Amino acid sequence: MTTRDMPKVELHLHLEGAAPPDFIRGLAKEKSIDISGIFNEQGGYRFGDFREFLRIYEAATEPLSTPEDYHRLTRAVLAESAAHGVVYSETFLSPDFCGGRDVGAWREYLHAIREAADQAEAQDGITLRGIVTCIRHFGPEKAREVALCAAETAGDWIVGFGIAGDERIGQPKDFAWSFDMAREAGLRLTAHAGEWGGPESIRAALHDLRVERIGHGVRAIEDLALVDELAENGIVLEVCPGSNVALRVYPNWRAHPIGQLYDRGVKVTVSTDDPPFFHTTMSYEFDRLADTFDWDDGVFETLNRTAAEAAFCDADTRARILKRLETA
Repeated sequence: MTTRDMPKVELHLHLEGAAPPDFIRGLAKEKSIDISGIFNEQGGYRFGDFREFLRIYEAATEPLSTPEDYHRLTRAVLAESAAHGVVYSETFLSPDFCGGRDVGAWREYLHAIREAADQAEAQDGITLRGIVTCIRHFGPEKAREVALCAAETAGDWIVGFGIAGDERIGQPKDFAWSFDMAREAGLRLTAHAGEWGGPESIRAALHDLRVERIGHGVRAIEDLALVDELAENGIVLEVCPGSNVALRVYPNWRAHPIGQLYDRGVKVTVSTDDPPFFHTTMSYEFDRLADTFDWDDGVFETLNRTAAEAAFCDADTRARILKRLETA
């Protein structure tokens, strides 16, 4: 079995960030919106550092202005994921982009996304669940509106709450109110940390937001006491190696700490983050990890099982996904 054929579980995927450039370009043309400046000469997304990446990301969402746009986007993203063996995915959804944080409008966008996900599951065999995500650099007050959207739609499909964006702005404790609301609504919690912030950002997310998963978290390696704490407490890291290398958190794959974290007993998983921005797929991630760290199928089976067990879905869905992994 090639890594492309291997069934995979992905926990860290931004829906808008997974939009193929051709899809966004075509949608902009339909609406006569000029966003040509966000693309490079090869037709991909153009960005240099992380702050420019955030700006280009947000600019690319401009043509995505209706629930139907998100229906089409979801189908396109899931078709690509399924083509690389993904059988279960959790995607970050931001009411900031889907209805301007208005609960009524958010419900309409969510209905369109869920309908597309149901169609993809029937056609491509991929299961999707949503994690409502506030944007850190938009500030704590807007995050409260996002948390209300999350709480009002929590259930069998919206299964989690998180925070993304520029982790160099503000502190996790500034968003504690929003995370408390999400927790009280029964949602499970994750937070981006330890990508641009150091080990202290991970500790703050764990202490102030009480999350059970960390998005990225790779800079924990700079504090081995924290690494041991993550391992002992079973904290799951949603690691995106290709993203980290593309954004120059690490200079190359060999320098990436996922291998060290795995060897020290941390529960690591593998995801693509914003795949077309970083020219990656789940197959590519697996292939590069195999080449770099000499990982065999047994390691990838462990990573996928860890991801399935850490997924925020209900027990029946988890059992179904685990069975698909085992039968493969």
